[in-house]
Amino acid sequence: MKKILTAFIAGTSATIALIYLAGYGYIFKAVAMNLKKGSLTPSTDDNEKFPSHHISNANPIFWQKDDSYNTKKLSEKLMDDLKETRASSLIIIRDNKLIHEQYWKNHREYSLTNSFSIAKGIISILVGCAIDDGYLQSEDQLLSSVLPDYKNSEFGRHLTFKHLMTMQAGLDWEEEYHHPFAPNSKQYFVDDLKKQALEVEVKEMPGEKYEYQSVAAQVLGIALTEATGMKLADYLSKKIWIPLGMELPAKWSIDEKGMEKAFCCIHATARDFAKIGQFILQNGNWNGQQILSEQFCKNLILPTKANDAFCYTVWANDDSNIKYRFFYGFLGQFIIMIPDKNIVIVKTGLSNSLEVDKKKRPHQVQLLVDEIIKMTEQQFS
Repeated sequence: MKKILTAFIAGTSATIALIYLAGYGYIFKAVAMNLKKGSLTPSTDDNEKFPSHHISNANPIFWQKDDSYNTKKLSEKLMDDLKETRASSLIIIRDNKLIHEQYWKNHREYSLTNSFSIAKGIISILVGCAIDDGYLQSEDQLLSSVLPDYKNSEFGRHLTFKHLMTMQAGLDWEEEYHHPFAPNSKQYFVDDLKKQALEVEVKEMPGEKYEYQSVAAQVLGIALTEATGMKLADYLSKKIWIPLGMELPAKWSIDEKGMEKAFCCIHATARDFAKIGQFILQNGNWNGQQILSEQFCKNLILPTKANDAFCYTVWANDDSNIKYRFFYGFLGQFIIMIPDKNIVIVKTGLSNSLEVDKKKRPHQVQLLVDEIIKMTEQQFS
């Protein structure tokens, strides 16, 4: 028995050593962190798991509630879907007023929830702010002007900020969420995001094809930090959180070096995420002030030639009877904007099995759009 135990310990130690040597030591950090602070997988309630930078607000302005606030029930079809996909919140804004608000799973109007990839769209908004502020010249500016090492890359020297926002960067990165050895898993727990992201090679000419890659958003975040000389959280606070009168401060998860997880992980309330949608719906204007240039806002939601379902890290559906745009995060986080109806919808939840169409758009978004338009038309007819 003693020999068996000794052999087991030796084998386990060798396996652990091999995992560390192969660059997968973050797995042990992930297991220890999750066992101590919550679920074993990424969650919308991860804001206490990781260190974070504070996103300050000031002079909060709360949503004005419409006279019809919460007077109309959601359809049975939509409620069944929200229950099945483990929704935690639903916010509906019409004509800049709150008409419906509902929470599940101990979430409330003050609960912070993980944006996941909604943060990618917010990073794109910050690119527009940096252009307005003169930190950047345009979306077509070469990345190498900010991160000089890309000048030495055969393909990387052609890489622009726009390529990163439209997921046409040509990076050597396979987007994979389903096993712990995937680069996305490492990205979520790694101690040095900047090192991981900048070591990814540009494998082919940027701008030639669409390929969704979370590392593109991380590289974009690193470049913005260099261009502005500010932490992403501080810049987001200055340009968006304070001017829009966000109701509550937020958090942005960081690595051990203090770099924000630009590809994800802004923790904010559903109500404040709704302000992001309303802001873009209003072409960057807020209370009569042009916070972000109108032209950039139009570019932000303009589908690309390479993928007509994708814009500047914002998704599009022009195939629907009613056209709409949406920010989309892992596990079913959505900020949906319906320009023709002046409606913004925020839905958060915890489902990793959402069915998608041939363009990778979740069917749930279309269901939300259809059912909520029907509800509002009945409500305001």
